[in-house]
Amino acid sequence: MRLLRFSGFYYFHFAFIGAFAPYWSFYLQTLVFNVLEIGVLISLQISVLMSLLMITRILIDNTNKRGSEFTTPYTLYMPEKKPPEKYIKSLQLDLFSQFVTNDKSEVSNTVEIWESIPKYFLTPAQVKKLRTDTGHADPYEWNYTEKGSYFTVRIQPALIKQGNNKYQAFFPGITEELVEEALKKILTIQNHGIHDVNKVETWVRFSLRMVLKELASRGRDRNINQIKHAIEVMSSCVISLSKEKKEIWKGSILQDLVTVGREEYLADTDAQHIGRLPLFISHAINRLEYRQFNYDRLMSCDEQLSRFIYKKLINRYRHANLINNYHFMFSDLKSTGLLQQSREIDNRRKVLSALDELKEKNIIASYETDERKESRAITDVKYTIFPSNQFISEQKAANKRVNDTEKQINDISPPILISN
Repeated sequence: MRLLRFSGFYYFHFAFIGAFAPYWSFYLQTLVFNVLEIGVLISLQISVLMSLLMITRILIDNTNKRGSEFTTPYTLYMPEKKPPEKYIKSLQLDLFSQFVTNDKSEVSNTVEIWESIPKYFLTPAQVKKLRTDTGHADPYEWNYTEKGSYFTVRIQPALIKQGNNKYQAFFPGITEELVEEALKKILTIQNHGIHDVNKVETWVRFSLRMVLKELASRGRDRNINQIKHAIEVMSSCVISLSKEKKEIWKGSILQDLVTVGREEYLADTDAQHIGRLPLFISHAINRLEYRQFNYDRLMSCDEQLSRFIYKKLINRYRHANLINNYHFMFSDLKSTGLLQQSREIDNRRKVLSALDELKEKNIIASYETDERKESRAITDVKYTIFPSNQFISEQKAANKRVNDTEKQINDISPPILISN
């Protein structure tokens, strides 16, 4: 109703100006005003109109705020997409949820193109240093290379209201990383995922209690408040990705979150929520560009770098066997943002610690290091990985899943088109 009142005011306001303004100076002339006096009166008229417009603008801003369109003071307005009202039957999502395994609860999917983007690397100590005295923080940029291309990721922090009614900046971190893995696992559960092939949109339906139980079952316990906070950070932070200095994507980790009111949110942790996953994941589901892996083993890893290297092995070391090996360089890992110790020797120790954990988890059988030096200074390190029998078996299962999926697609008559 307020919007109608203001729109009606503007209609009559400009109608009046259009009807009478062209003749106002002539009317003043008939009242025996001279040219100078007429000029002063017309300028006063314009000044009054400008002041009136400013006043009405302030009134509109204070009576018709679009609170639902702005998630944080940092976030630019972007029209929200709404989840489909009806369930969409999608063969692509069915294939995404099918695995070659004896225990479906242990496996999930990795999407390399999305997971190669550094976004969970800032520690709480780093975030604390980035905050100003008011608790805010500027966006954080990180440069990295991937497959020979130069990328920049820009993370705009979420501003979350605290108990003192002031906002504080938060960047995604380890808890958000684990919650994302849990949500991708929930996506594969029947009736908890919606995928629109034509719109290239993927929605996951979940409750806080589901996420809590999923994390607890993997030994990654978080309480309800921590999970709720992580969901808020994931839906409110904004990530921009640029390739060769040209922005190619911008969005949140969990977009267009549809949730319940605060009172119900706090009272009912089983209330269902739905959020849209990033375009990279939707595109991968459409194009079948994802890979099965041992999700339970990933979540058992304590070190974040261990989880990153494990994902790297899953996506790059696809034909692992006892007569071949896989190698990567220390300089490659530096671009992930996970090696930010002040001394390089400490960063190298961190890599060794991660590789030792991968051995402990029976992901790799052994590894070798080859230090590259200039004079006495270590400039890089080559790490050669030898797989465990368990990892070889799991990669063979993942390869069979790829072949089975392609066969199902090809056997359909008429064959379905894999959407871009």
